[in-house]
Amino acid sequence: MKLPVNTFKSALASRQAQIGLWVGLADPYAAEMLATTGFDWLLVDGEHAPNDLRSTLAQLQAVAPYPVHPVVRPVEGGTATIKQLLDIGAQTLLVPMVHTAAQAEQVVAATRYAPRGTRGLGSALARASRWSSVEDYAGHAEEEICVLVQAESREALANLEAIAQVDGVDGVFFGPADLSASMGHLGRPNDPEVLAAIDAGIATVLRAGKAPGILATDPALARRYLAAGALFVAVGIDALLLVRSARELAKSFARS
Repeated sequence: MKLPVNTFKSALASRQAQIGLWVGLADPYAAEMLATTGFDWLLVDGEHAPNDLRSTLAQLQAVAPYPVHPVVRPVEGGTATIKQLLDIGAQTLLVPMVHTAAQAEQVVAATRYAPRGTRGLGSALARASRWSSVEDYAGHAEEEICVLVQAESREALANLEAIAQVDGVDGVFFGPADLSASMGHLGRPNDPEVLAAIDAGIATVLRAGKAPGILATDPALARRYLAAGALFVAVGIDALLLVRSARELAKSFARS
C-alpha cells in the first residue's frame, strides 16, 4: 500500500487557493455531511471545540471517502499531542499560538522521526501506516505531512519573517480574533490596524515561499484576503451556519 498523498499540501505548493470550512460540532455524522458540500478542506477543531483524540479519529474516518482534505487543529503544539494526531492519520496540522521561530521549529520536529525530529516510533499500531500496510511509512511520512502554524499575537508578527522561514513550515495562518486582542482591539478583528497587519503578514509569508491562510466569515473580507495572496481561507463555521439558519427560520414563524 502506498502512502496517501496530501492533496492539500501539493495544492498549496503549486499556489492553488484552497477554500475551507471550520468544523466545530465535534460529531462524525456532521463532519461527513459537510464533506459532501464541495469545500477543499475542513478544519477539525481541537482547540475551541469539544474534540478529543477519539472524536477527531471518528471525523477523520467519516470524511475519508470524500474529496476533501481534513486539517486538524490541536489544543496546543506539544510533542505528545502532535504524535497522537499523526498516528491516527492526520496529515495536516494547524498549530495555534506559535509566537517564535523556536516554537515553530519544535512543532516541525514533533512531526519528524529521528534523527530529523522527535516523533516517537510506533507506527505499527497506527492508522497512519494502515497498521504497517504502507510501504516504508516511517521513511516517507514527513513527505506528506503539512505543518501550518498560527500567528496570532504582536510577538508572532514581530517574528513572522523568521517563523515563515523555518524549514518544514508549509504555511502560516493568521488568527484574527486573538491577533486583534493582542493588538489592543479586543472584539474588533476588522479594525483597520488589524487588517493592515494581516495584509503585511500575508506579503511576508509569500516572500518566504510559504502559504498564508486565514479564517474570514465575511465573504467580502475573504475575497480581499484571497486577492492579497492568501492560499488557504476558511469562509465559514459550521456551528454559526447552523444557528444562524435556525434563528432565521424561527424568526420567520415568530408570533407578532
